[in-house]
Amino acid sequence: MPDPRPRHQETKASPGSTGEAFPSRAPAATGGVPGPGRHPRERRHTAPSRAGRNLPAAVGVAMVLIGTLLVGLFVQPVVLALFAGTAAGIGVWEVGRSLRYRGISIPRVPAVAAGVLMPVAAFAGGGEALMMAVVVGLTLVIVWRALGARDGMILSIMGSVFALVWVGFLLSIALLLYHTDAGPLKVLTVILLAIGSDTCGYAVGVVWGRHPMAPRISPKKSWEGFAGSLGGSVVIGVLCAVLLLDHAWWEGAVLAAALVLAATLGDFSESMIKRELGIKDMGTLLPGHGGVMDRIDSILFAVPAGYLLFGLFAASA
Repeated sequence: MPDPRPRHQETKASPGSTGEAFPSRAPAATGGVPGPGRHPRERRHTAPSRAGRNLPAAVGVAMVLIGTLLVGLFVQPVVLALFAGTAAGIGVWEVGRSLRYRGISIPRVPAVAAGVLMPVAAFAGGGEALMMAVVVGLTLVIVWRALGARDGMILSIMGSVFALVWVGFLLSIALLLYHTDAGPLKVLTVILLAIGSDTCGYAVGVVWGRHPMAPRISPKKSWEGFAGSLGGSVVIGVLCAVLLLDHAWWEGAVLAAALVLAATLGDFSESMIKRELGIKDMGTLLPGHGGVMDRIDSILFAVPAGYLLFGLFAASA
């Protein structure tokens, strides 16, 4: 007898296929299509759902991003620093634009500059330079905001700190991992596992997804899809450990399991923020993918988890 329950497809996209924003918690008077006299800032930016994305465009963009990453990792390291800095700067800008839908306006010029600075500093000078960039960036944001209007100053500064830590700082850890032994291969492994978790989970969830993990946060993310993420990532992790890193196979399996958990938390974190803000995607810059934040949300949490585990493996060797 066929199961009457609807299938839950594994995807980071929100429900719907027309690009509409999530229902807002704000009063009805502030929702929907802007009426006459409504402030332009209240319009919601949206992007097509990943479930209905333009597949050729998505594949083309993914190939360009992966190619740039490989050049940075193995051919010209400065490309990696610029690539990460650009991604961090755009990510901070997207977060700042999204926060405006809840009335939080961060000083985006200094915030974006600080976001770009953090990965570049981590690449050029390691952990000490990264911490100095964090201090300089936050100081610049606070001074800039202190010279502006007094209304909303606290929320503005708190929003800036949130954006810079979430995007700039977490992404910069990938540059610290790059400078460790076999760093380029470790960074590649972490990113492959984050992407593999997303891809395998989506594929399994579309076919077999029945039971949502967190319906209030991401209704289309299922336990079956999570199992697919875990199984596919373990295979990728074992292969990377044995063929790329010369590590024990079980270290690859442990790394994969930990990074699937981290990547899933990263995905849920962005989903919670988007639902609170009432938007579908953080941006529209990448055709077929949404915004930069919609592409790197899982990677941001996977990178520090990978950095920590690789450090533990090295210490126990």
